[in-house]
Amino acid sequence: MKPLDKGVLDTGSTKRRRSRWLLIPKTLLPVAVIAAAAYGADYFISTKPEVPTRPAREQVYVIETISAARADIRPKITVYGEIVASRTVDLRALVGGEIVSVNPKLKSGAVVEAGEVLVEIDRFAYEGAVTEARANLSEARAKVVESEGRIALEQGSLSRAREQLDLAERDLERAEKLKSTGAIAAKSLDDRRLLVSQRRQAVDQHVNTLAIEQSRLEQQLTAIERLEWRFAQAERNLRDTTLKAPFRAVIRTTNAEIGRLANVNDVVASLYDADKIEARFSLSDKQFGRIIADADGVAGRTVEVRWYLGDAVERYQGEIDRSGADVVSSRGGIDLFARLARSPGQPALRPGTFVEVVLDDRAYDGAIALPETAVYGGDHVFVVVDDRLQRRDIELLAYDGDTVLIDGDIADGAAVLVTRIAEIGEGLKVRTPEPVSRQSPAAEQSAKVESATTTPGAQP
Repeated sequence: MKPLDKGVLDTGSTKRRRSRWLLIPKTLLPVAVIAAAAYGADYFISTKPEVPTRPAREQVYVIETISAARADIRPKITVYGEIVASRTVDLRALVGGEIVSVNPKLKSGAVVEAGEVLVEIDRFAYEGAVTEARANLSEARAKVVESEGRIALEQGSLSRAREQLDLAERDLERAEKLKSTGAIAAKSLDDRRLLVSQRRQAVDQHVNTLAIEQSRLEQQLTAIERLEWRFAQAERNLRDTTLKAPFRAVIRTTNAEIGRLANVNDVVASLYDADKIEARFSLSDKQFGRIIADADGVAGRTVEVRWYLGDAVERYQGEIDRSGADVVSSRGGIDLFARLARSPGQPALRPGTFVEVVLDDRAYDGAIALPETAVYGGDHVFVVVDDRLQRRDIELLAYDGDTVLIDGDIADGAAVLVTRIAEIGEGLKVRTPEPVSRQSPAAEQSAKVESATTTPGAQP
């Protein structure tokens, strides 16, 4: 291989040194720009004129308050329930046979009056049974008359036989006296003794025959009692061929058609009393306990049942009749039943209707009613004193819709905070548009009642 020329090597080395010297200005230029920018920023900051600052001010919250007022308050309990029928019955066929007549109103939802005929079963066989039972009874009664005649005949024969026996005994007695004097033969005395024996035998025979006839009469009288029962049963079966509505009722279901063969105990129709409708609703253990503790008790407490029909509301008045037999664990409370009264023109309630039930809770004496927004933490409220908030611990008594009933160290007329503030705390400075912006719910309700009672023509 041929060695490189020395002049060529010197030329390459010189070119590399020149390239490194050319890179030095390109590196220093960005550094110089950054340094100049930092110097300029520091200069402008140091020469900035002073801006006057305002002193810090305490934040003031504009709030709404309510004037606390103590009153005797009875809140409302609102629950939901359903309408049930207090009396239902399955109308069953009491006798078997072909259905020959069905009331046209015997359809689901129809109303039938008490005593109205609903279904008729073929009467032919039952009319025949009545005729046969009547004939058997008449025959038995005729036999009784016959037995009584025989008894009367035997009693007469017995009386005559006893008279004959008495005469024969007296004749025998006289003959025995004559024998001692020898005035009568022994054979004549024996003949008289035989006659007395025959008369005594005749009396015994009549006595036995009379006892037999009396026994037969007793048997016949017993048979008459049995035949009278069969006759009554036949007449009842004949009446049972006609099924009637036991009360004014609404037909729930029906299973009767002309020509259908009904067996004994078949359900012909199911119905319920149209005039005995109740509302069934549940109260929690706490609600039920409060009502029991009240002086008015549970039974007889008035309720208002509301049936919502679209935009319209039908209201029915009633009173609690009784409580349920068992505690309903699935619904978490105790069932109560209220009897309802329907005014003329109101739509009839039907079982299964979903309704709202409103009833009085227990009475709270000297309670304070506040909006629910006034209570913080469930145990305290804030009152405004000299434009500052102060905490007041309370006891939560009950809820009445969006209103709470409380008790605590709160003076009448105190301004209670009802505005929700996230940064709530004691000592917070507040401002109200007016010293007291609203009345308490209890005072508002009292004012409405007073206005209604003083305004002419006002409706209660």
